[in-house]
Amino acid sequence: MKHTISVLVENEFGVLTRVAGLFSGRGFNIESLTVAPTLDKSTSRMTIVTHGDEKILEQITKQLNKLINTIKVIDFTNEEFVERELAMIKVTAESEHRAEVLRIVDIFRAKVVDVTPRSYTVEITGAPAKINALIDLVRPMGIKELVRSGPVVIGRTLKS
Repeated sequence: MKHTISVLVENEFGVLTRVAGLFSGRGFNIESLTVAPTLDKSTSRMTIVTHGDEKILEQITKQLNKLINTIKVIDFTNEEFVERELAMIKVTAESEHRAEVLRIVDIFRAKVVDVTPRSYTVEITGAPAKINALIDLVRPMGIKELVRSGPVVIGRTLKS
């Protein structure tokens, strides 16, 4: 089962290593990890996506809460949340496909951020399913490179 976890931590050296160590120590792979400071520069928010069963994830959540630098842990698995991701895709854009690539980019409300004689670099933000759909449509034309940020999430309800 997919789990999306948000961890609010003190923005200090070594915190990321300790959090990642909890996962690797229990044999869990981190599918994606996004970390950035919050409005308060002394704290950072980690968004971690992983797969695993409920029992082990409950153990990891408890261990995360025990870390001295952890302020708050939220498992969004059974919560309502908004999820967004950023991707940049370098698409082959030979003359016969250039117009088609631009139409697809327009349909997905993405944008071309770089152009070369043989490629377009496309930037898209949105839900992971939207990004996957764009990738599926441009794949037949040729994807030279793909970079994804991993999702960031925010709860839909106000919690204290």
